[in-house]
Amino acid sequence: MSDKTKPESLEILSKEELSKTLVRLASEIIENVSDSKKLLLLGIPTRGVQLAGVLAEKLREKVGHPIDQGVIDPTFHRDDLTRVGTRMTRSTDIATSLEDRQVVLVDDVIFTGRTVRASLEALQAWGRARKIMLLVMVDRGHRELPIQPDFCGRKVPTRRKESINLRLMEVDGQEGVFLTKTID
Repeated sequence: MSDKTKPESLEILSKEELSKTLVRLASEIIENVSDSKKLLLLGIPTRGVQLAGVLAEKLREKVGHPIDQGVIDPTFHRDDLTRVGTRMTRSTDIATSLEDRQVVLVDDVIFTGRTVRASLEALQAWGRARKIMLLVMVDRGHRELPIQPDFCGRKVPTRRKESINLRLMEVDGQEGVFLTKTID
């Protein structure tokens, strides 16, 4: 890779800022659910799954009991596979009924909204939740569908060629949110 196309990475949220943001998001969730025992966090692969795990721990610390978690993989419900390509799927894993549950879909970054739309479609096969909300760590704009997060860590306007990466200690060996852009 030449120096002209070398990606440049800028820190958007430091490890400390990420931690504070997660605490804030956990508080916002608690304020918006009627019963934390009926809360279900569903991570959207890939980073949404790990983010849901970290968030579940923050919630457990606040409410004093474990928070149910699962995985919803929207891969086969996407309408843009030719554009984004396929990846190894992660099995949807929902160990509990959705009936009377307050579900929070968790994703690292919202961009066009197509992943969330596909996740909602995939979720329909598992039953009818009482309420479904969306949490994202970063909203980078460029929506193609009328989908907005209920809970958002940070809004970061980006160019289409830029990307946002959430890094978590358990997976990446470092924590934070980073904007990557290619220098032309």
